[in-house]
Amino acid sequence: MNDDRSHSSLLVPPSTQDWMQGVLSAKVVLVMYGDYQCSKSADIYKLIKVLKGELSASFGEDDLCFIFRHFPQAQIHPQAQRAAEAAVAAAAQGKFWLMSDTLFDHQQRLENGYLVEYANDLGLDIPQFLKELSKQVYVDRINEDIEGGIESGVTTTPALFINGIRYTERWNTTELMAAMIAASH
Repeated sequence: MNDDRSHSSLLVPPSTQDWMQGVLSAKVVLVMYGDYQCSKSADIYKLIKVLKGELSASFGEDDLCFIFRHFPQAQIHPQAQRAAEAAVAAAAQGKFWLMSDTLFDHQQRLENGYLVEYANDLGLDIPQFLKELSKQVYVDRINEDIEGGIESGVTTTPALFINGIRYTERWNTTELMAAMIAASH
């Protein structure tokens, strides 16, 4: 495969196995590879949430599907892997997005004690949460996201793909919104 393509296309297509807000048949499918301890990932995640609200108001609820995939960079963010595991453990109890919001809002405090506190605040079953974290139940699932990202040329976070094409423009509201609107036509 030629190297250019691997860096510009999403090689693992969105599926029902992904964590998503919206439907796969949406006009715009936005895939983000992120790291809970990466400040740029937090900024883009929050920006996407704002844009998602604006796009829903402009177009309609089913016009944007937002997918989050894990890409913890453990070599520079030592708590990112554990935070990703906490998010997936929360997903098992139906609270993926709430946990993701919390992790990005508190990314300076991602040690184990804080993760348990966040899980408790979200009303999760704490014994189940602790058991799944201690047994590293979700490591393989996170590794699937990482491997898919690497196949698609992701080397750092955040990385965005709009309808399967890597977004490489400026990370601001105007340009990201314009790219999503263009992709919807």
